[in-house]
Amino acid sequence: MTVLPALQAELASATNQLLATAASLSDADIATPSLLPGWTKGHVLTHVARNADSYINLLTWAKTGVRIPQYASYEARAQEIEATAARPAARLLADLADGAARFATAVRDLPEPAWQAPVEGMRPPPHPAWYVLVRRLREVGFHHVDLAAGYGPGDWPGSFVRRELHDCLATWSRARSTVSEIRLLAPASVPEFPATPGSGGARWRDLGDGPVVQGAASDMLAWLTGRSGGEGVSLLPAGQSHTPGPGGASLPEPPPWLTLPAPADLPATPPKDYP
Repeated sequence: MTVLPALQAELASATNQLLATAASLSDADIATPSLLPGWTKGHVLTHVARNADSYINLLTWAKTGVRIPQYASYEARAQEIEATAARPAARLLADLADGAARFATAVRDLPEPAWQAPVEGMRPPPHPAWYVLVRRLREVGFHHVDLAAGYGPGDWPGSFVRRELHDCLATWSRARSTVSEIRLLAPASVPEFPATPGSGGARWRDLGDGPVVQGAASDMLAWLTGRSGGEGVSLLPAGQSHTPGPGGASLPEPPPWLTLPAPADLPATPPKDYP
């Protein structure tokens, strides 16, 4: 048994939730701003639909051995999103559902050995094909929040939060960091998150220059990925072991998130669990 069935089940659930949110949006809603600067909700839905196509390209590459780029170019991706983002809500929903269904079919039809094949997105490093499932979950989970339509960071499953924080640390750029340490309080929603003995949660040290920040896992992930203004995240002055009270210093800008699209040392064979 590998992690593949669990990732597929999580992705099916996350996709169904996204489709339900998309189905609730009217034509007027589609034209309203999302959480992403310059993008409407229509832009977000179009991007997630085209993202499914892009990952089908990578799975096809893994299946056939013929290199297929994820997208033709960044420019082509942006132009296609811009050209189709203003479609009626029903057409956007149908496109989103169709892309998700075709991606699920590509996953189902991928031969077992192909999950080990190396593929590469728009940026290095290459990664094994099984990690495409993680990347698709990332797109669905974060962009669902970006719709600003009732689904927020508190709705992320614990498995999603744990995995994304793990990969955030695994791809951390110390040279570009704005914090020196992150302390993750042990929330009930992620009881399995690896903890530092005696700390009450995980503790990431030697991250670079800057202050120490702490917060619950989902709040920290939302801040690190730009999905919140830092609600639930606070500075921890040197030598202090408890959360600062109101009126403390302001948070720095969050460090660059996901400086690499995948950790560089992923196992080729789908592991039993990830992370």
